[in-house]
Amino acid sequence: MNLLLSIVMPAYNEEDCIDLVVQNWIDLLTRKFPTENTRLIVINDGSKDRTGAILDSLKPQYPNKLEVVHQPNGGHGNAVVNGYQQAVAMGSEYVFQTDSDDQFITDDFDKLWSRRHESHFILGYRQIRFDAPARLIITRILRTSLFLIYGTFIKDSNIPFRLINGAYLKKLLEQLPKPTPFAPNIFLAVMARKAGQKTFDIPITHKERQTGTVSILKWKLLKVCMQSFRELVDFRLQLGSKVKNLRSVNIKQPVGM
Repeated sequence: MNLLLSIVMPAYNEEDCIDLVVQNWIDLLTRKFPTENTRLIVINDGSKDRTGAILDSLKPQYPNKLEVVHQPNGGHGNAVVNGYQQAVAMGSEYVFQTDSDDQFITDDFDKLWSRRHESHFILGYRQIRFDAPARLIITRILRTSLFLIYGTFIKDSNIPFRLINGAYLKKLLEQLPKPTPFAPNIFLAVMARKAGQKTFDIPITHKERQTGTVSILKWKLLKVCMQSFRELVDFRLQLGSKVKNLRSVNIKQPVGM
């Protein structure tokens, strides 16, 4: 199955908004790509509420657009990588990743899509960010860590609003450390930037969370920061060979639309 575009969306305990978020993104696919083969792939990461049941109830409404994958709870990063693997296996020419918490707007997708022929890897950037203080602190620490460890400045390296060439994503996933890091999107961003891709850091809208469960609580902040920093330091010694492997692969941009 070849797809022009797959949207990858991890979901955990989002029963209050998951139906609206799914409908919004499928509406985008239907409106923007009326004649193209596209998919929304939602990874239900072991939700404890009705998120899984709601997704299953939505699937018959969108038999050719919605894919639902249920997995035991493994964390956001694990769910994202699983979704990427699903999208790559489907032969997606482009893969877009976003979250299910209704903090992004579909209109901003065009800001990345319009530049898809300029880079294999494009990031959004939450210029004004509405998140819990713990998450903002983590973002600042990680941004500084990336600069100190890799000499790379990426405004929002872990943002769940990114567009990736499908063939390039496959190569990135092959270079991703095992086991899956806590925040794999950071590693993908660093490898892509170091391999010469223009990430652009395009400003997008970020809304205040109205529903759902914040997965990182204050008491986990120190543990998360220490784990991520340790993973980034360990990866520093591997980065050179990973980037070399990425640069050695000649990937042509799809003709697309």
